[in-house]
Amino acid sequence: MNDNSFEILHCRWAMLAALGVVVPELLDLFGIVHFVEPVWWKVGYAKLQGDTLDYLGIPGFRIAGGQGIIVIAICQALLMVGPEYARYCGIEALEPLGIYLPGDINYPGGALFDPLGLSKDPVAFEELKVKEIKNGRLAMVAWIGFYAQAAVTGKGPVQNLVEHLSDPLRNNILSPFL
Repeated sequence: MNDNSFEILHCRWAMLAALGVVVPELLDLFGIVHFVEPVWWKVGYAKLQGDTLDYLGIPGFRIAGGQGIIVIAICQALLMVGPEYARYCGIEALEPLGIYLPGDINYPGGALFDPLGLSKDPVAFEELKVKEIKNGRLAMVAWIGFYAQAAVTGKGPVQNLVEHLSDPLRNNILSPFL
């Protein structure tokens, strides 16, 4: 795996994670789904404090009791091993199974990895590759912001944005320090 492969992998994880941070807060804000704690960092904080949180805000629904976050991490890793192994070892390793994928390790293509057929136009596909890297780098930087604002304000990014838009002079980057 070359250095670019690791960057692409981290970009993809960061983009998915950023989406996972924002979506629960938005669903809770608009009343589509009510979560007891819609922010990502409170789960880890509750575990450090010895408390347990109800999974998806359903009272009494806890995954593996107090070990929920560990079970979730193990399941996440196991679910990602298959696709990542197929992508990395990829194309030639899957041929004995009757799966033939065009492309390379980073962009395997085929129905499994490119169901929308975005790689059919080579010029547009090269542009999409650049956009993926740029958006992934932005997502990695966004994570620094997510961590910093959670540590300073104790709120998620959507809540901070809503408060800032309601009163920009009182709710800004300097507010916690004044």
